[in-house]
Amino acid sequence: MARSPRADEAGGLYHALNRANMRATIFKKEEDYVAFEKILHEGLELHAIELYSYQLMPNHYHLVLRPLVDREMSRFMGWIGGTHTMRYHAHYGTGGMGHLYQQRYKSFPIQDDGHFFVVCRYVERNALRSGLVQRAEDWQWGSLWRWLQKPEPDPKLLSRWPLARLPGWIERVNEPLSKQELAAVRLSAQRGRPLGDETWVEAIARRLNLESTMRPRGRTRVRFPKDGNRKEA
Repeated sequence: MARSPRADEAGGLYHALNRANMRATIFKKEEDYVAFEKILHEGLELHAIELYSYQLMPNHYHLVLRPLVDREMSRFMGWIGGTHTMRYHAHYGTGGMGHLYQQRYKSFPIQDDGHFFVVCRYVERNALRSGLVQRAEDWQWGSLWRWLQKPEPDPKLLSRWPLARLPGWIERVNEPLSKQELAAVRLSAQRGRPLGDETWVEAIARRLNLESTMRPRGRTRVRFPKDGNRKEA
């Protein structure tokens, strides 16, 4: 089966994620999260990538990033996945026991407006949505907790956002997304479909050869308010 097209253009905003094979737990203890953050830091040192938001979950992770060179996201994600797999198997003695990740990573382009805030809220409230914490900022293995530490702890991971955070950002992250916002982000993650206003999505899909991510149709296109501040069910 041919691989679906993937956008990876210098200067674009992207949400990238990967899940463990069969959704197995790959972050089993605190040291596993610490080790992955070190890998992220090494990858950012090696590749021209800016990381804005992230969240590590027991069986997957989310990144919101910008490649500064064409095709750099694929190189970065390939290095992260390969390095983590090698070190994980060495630590747990599981070499030869199958793939750590279920498939190559997924990603989709994000319009640099209110949609960027929607995706960052989606990523930074992932542990809260899953019931792992009472407040989004309590989850240590993500960008919201890290952003609140002054200065940012080592290893340094976060770049300055391309858009200024909206006022009351912590409360916005703790506020649920709307059903439409949640469905739109999940659809984009599943299909690699650009997330943005209708005109932007159609233009970017044509330019980056992503028309196939727009099919099949049948779902209502979603428009977000400029501040991205709507409630999730």
